[in-house]
Amino acid sequence: MTTAAKPFRKLGANGPEVFPIALGCMGMSGMYGASDDAESIATIHAAMDAGVNLLDTGDFYGMGANEMLIARALHFGRDEVLLSVKFGAQRAPSGAWLGFDARPAAVKTALAYSLKRLAVDYIDIYRPSRLDPNVPIEDTVGAIAEMVKAGYVRHIGLSEVGPETIRRAAKVHPIVDLQIEYALVSRMPEAKIFPALQELGIGATTYGALSRGLLSGSQPAAQGDFRARLPRFTGDNLESNRQLVAKLKEIAHGKAITQVQLAVAWVLAKQSFVVPVIGARTRTQLTETLGALAVKLTPEEFAEIEAAVPAVAGTRYDPVQMRNLDSEK
Repeated sequence: MTTAAKPFRKLGANGPEVFPIALGCMGMSGMYGASDDAESIATIHAAMDAGVNLLDTGDFYGMGANEMLIARALHFGRDEVLLSVKFGAQRAPSGAWLGFDARPAAVKTALAYSLKRLAVDYIDIYRPSRLDPNVPIEDTVGAIAEMVKAGYVRHIGLSEVGPETIRRAAKVHPIVDLQIEYALVSRMPEAKIFPALQELGIGATTYGALSRGLLSGSQPAAQGDFRARLPRFTGDNLESNRQLVAKLKEIAHGKAITQVQLAVAWVLAKQSFVVPVIGARTRTQLTETLGALAVKLTPEEFAEIEAAVPAVAGTRYDPVQMRNLDSEK
């Protein structure tokens, strides 16, 4: 697969330059139900062929299986991509979530295992996936900074934290990007988080442009798909949200594109410092997503799109997680 050359986007003032769209690999290791390793690897290779140079993963995706999958895919191509790795989530053998650990010793231990599973000497961007309420962010970032100095990490990122935490972290070491959910139906970062990032010279790698498949019309798999527990995919919320998706599809049809391409194009055009992380699990999904790079939106179309999706039904996580997210405070 090939695409026309696209201007790269720089992650903040001190970060690397990356393709306008990044590939999120979480769904390749069971989070959205069954997956196919061969197709996942083929999708990673197709993304690289298209120019995508940022792959996002987490050490808790598939209990390390996602990192090992990426290692297989990159056996001969490590220098062609940047690896962004999240850490800290604690899980039981059953898959249950047990909490979060971002103590300095845990940071370094998690990094050691990720380096081994990924079969690499360094990680390009390393980040805690959440704020550990029991550990000052200064301690966590300080531990990663030691790993930067030692050569095991190139850059430090953050995930799902609010402006105060971002500022505190940036005083310890330069932060290149924040990972946060951002979409037509998840615009919370526009109020306080994005202004803080721009002020501090920090980029954003945003996930959820399709609201975990909601805007594409995807339905949770029967087994092993954590979306089945998310408020936006359940009960009356789902029925209401289907009406929003239908309207988005109608607008997209008028432009001879898909609603997936319209949703991703909106993110790309709305914030120039944002790089959307797209969770394509197949080459077909990847091809459709990359088509968003060719979409141009007029001011009138922006207004029409945003008016068509005024409010989504249901929060992006369950109530317990929403209360614990530093980014929502």
